[in-house]
Amino acid sequence: MDTLRQEYNVILFDSNAIIRAKSFLSCDRTMANLIVRNIDDAIVKALKQRASRHGVSAEAEHRKILEQVLLHPPQKSFAEVLCLIPNVGNDSDFERIQDDTPADVFA
Repeated sequence: MDTLRQEYNVILFDSNAIIRAKSFLSCDRTMANLIVRNIDDAIVKALKQRASRHGVSAEAEHRKILEQVLLHPPQKSFAEVLCLIPNVGNDSDFERIQDDTPADVFA
């Protein structure tokens, strides 16, 4: 029995880089191949050095970087989120009023 297979090409233009993705769709999984052109030599050198430090190929390191950045973005800490809250109102707007009278919860 033949598996249903579809092939398509996608070309993305981003400033001076061209990314060509060729994907194969089959019943069991989807895989894509990326070709990145017009990359600065310093970036390529840094990628190869980083791959060497991790003991993997430049291609494997490239996949790892893409996965980390796109699928696992860094989360903000609680302190960073608190700093994003705008400074509005006066402290007196949020004062707690102490009421020493016991509340009748059955009323």
